[in-house]
Amino acid sequence: MDSIDLEVLKTSLSWLQAGHQCELVTVTKTWGSSPRPEGATLAICDDGRVVGSVSGGCIEDDLIARVRECGMVRTTPEIVTYGITADDAHRFGLPCGGTIQLVIEPLTLASRVGELLQKLANHELVARRLDLHTGAVRLDTANPAAGLQISEAALTSIYGPRWRLLIIGAGQLSRFLASIASGMDYHVTVCDPREEYRSGWQVDGVQLVHAMPDDVVLEMKLDSRSAVVALTHDPKLDDLALMEALKSDAFYVGAIGSRINNAKRRERLKLFELSDTELARLHGPIGLYIGSKTPAEIAVSILAEMTAVKNNIHLPVELRVENAKSAAQHVASDSHCMLAK
Repeated sequence: MDSIDLEVLKTSLSWLQAGHQCELVTVTKTWGSSPRPEGATLAICDDGRVVGSVSGGCIEDDLIARVRECGMVRTTPEIVTYGITADDAHRFGLPCGGTIQLVIEPLTLASRVGELLQKLANHELVARRLDLHTGAVRLDTANPAAGLQISEAALTSIYGPRWRLLIIGAGQLSRFLASIASGMDYHVTVCDPREEYRSGWQVDGVQLVHAMPDDVVLEMKLDSRSAVVALTHDPKLDDLALMEALKSDAFYVGAIGSRINNAKRRERLKLFELSDTELARLHGPIGLYIGSKTPAEIAVSILAEMTAVKNNIHLPVELRVENAKSAAQHVASDSHCMLAK
């Protein structure tokens, strides 16, 4: 599964190679409420086909209508703003006063899209600098903390896996988790020293390694854009890796398991002289309570919690698996008691 950015770039390149004209549209600024964040992209072909999104659909409709009516006549990038007035906001489906600024860039084979895709295939983090006067493109190595930047002279967009996810355990659940996380722009590594689990395990674009998990944690030098999820249920594989991860700057460390197994895990980790603060960083039982039962649903639950933590969203404790299940049991017990009266 490709991320939206990759899908937009790959489709753009295929259109160019097929002899079509196309334009790359990037959200560069928003004011008020807006449907899509800064950095969101869309590509539009000269026949009206689009991939990606910059709004809820209404701005896309306007862009398509203009292409079909006037063709693609731009030779250099142009800054376009939608939604300045309340009437425009209503017309384009924006909340009243919401405004979106776009950069519309005519692409050619000289736009270095193919070179950019090759760098992304090598898991590089790339800053693509577009000269807004000439359309010239420069590709540089990006700083992980960098974000989109725009001035009168240039637009610099960041492409690549700014977030990393280490999954401990190669199984069915990790296959779904890795696939979805890859589509969310994570650089995913799956670690499992057990040959019987690695055999036949494969997800496109995901690195599979066979070293001991704690060694992999140390080798990765986890930073504040890294996450670790342990899925093996095997203390010999999970515990040492979790210990090292909890001592790191990883923004999220979690482990699958029941409430009872999670409590036992925390008792074992105390023996490694982890501080109370470090131990409190462990998410477990992992995920948000959404009634998930299948591996795919559990993967969604885990990534929902990861995303909330990444975005600094403090969710009510009732949404955590442990608390939600306890609450559900109490409700069921109270209902049973009421029926028995």
